[in-house]
Amino acid sequence: MITPVALIGAGAMGGAIGARLAQSGTNLRVYDRDPEKVAALVAHGATAAASAAEAARGAGAVILSLNSAAIVRIAVFGAGGVAEGADPGTLVIDMSSIDPAATRQLAEDAAGRGLRWVDSPLSGGAPKAAIGQLTLMQGGVEADVAMAQSVLRNVASNQTRMGPVGAGQATKLINQVLCGLGFLAVAEATALAQAAGVDANLVPAALRGGRADSAILQEYMPRFATRDYRRTGRIDNMVKDLDGARELARQTGVAMPLTSLCGEIHRMLTAAGLGGEDQAALMEFFKGPDKEQFL
Repeated sequence: MITPVALIGAGAMGGAIGARLAQSGTNLRVYDRDPEKVAALVAHGATAAASAAEAARGAGAVILSLNSAAIVRIAVFGAGGVAEGADPGTLVIDMSSIDPAATRQLAEDAAGRGLRWVDSPLSGGAPKAAIGQLTLMQGGVEADVAMAQSVLRNVASNQTRMGPVGAGQATKLINQVLCGLGFLAVAEATALAQAAGVDANLVPAALRGGRADSAILQEYMPRFATRDYRRTGRIDNMVKDLDGARELARQTGVAMPLTSLCGEIHRMLTAAGLGGEDQAALMEFFKGPDKEQFL
């Protein structure tokens, strides 16, 4: 194991990744602007750092788990950032979900500072991180990706190099198209089942193994049916990802009518104040005027 490893960003996803790494024996340093999030990982055995630069100093690899390309740039190249503390040759593993073109520019700028870069966005969310079963799609030089896979082996059960830097992020956008449409389809089907008097909790078992089966159906139809809105993801993050997919489609000339509709429904819910809620809150879209208000 490459040691120590730095983690920049300890939000819902970064916190889950960090907890799993620390619990698996990784010598982990963590930095986040929120001291409470850092403290939660310190309780799992991580070491707190006062800045991203301090976390990166002497680290063999630096993991980023942040919300946008702009924030990634600040965390790496801003005052007190990773580039200030990291040794030449340090591997930066960006597990954020950001634009492929922005990723390529970040990697180019990092190379100018002597840093290596792998984009490694994920699927599976915090629940899969907690049990070491994330799916990672990665872009970068083969040797760098192999090193990243070694660092992340305790948080992921499926890691695939998709090509050069940026290929991982492009694959994540494809993943989000499939997930966004899947969440919306299952929510819509749940609403239909309940309106028709069918117990939606029985549907996943009834359809298991058939062509309509999916991980989203099995996990989310019971949650949709019971309005289980516990937070494991965010609707506004899906807006960001689907916007990214639509921009990539625009650049490549691909028509994406279903993705556009799905994105706008997520945007409507975000505008209604539900952006910070889990995908389970998509059921709010199917409430009529006679239904009780959210929460």
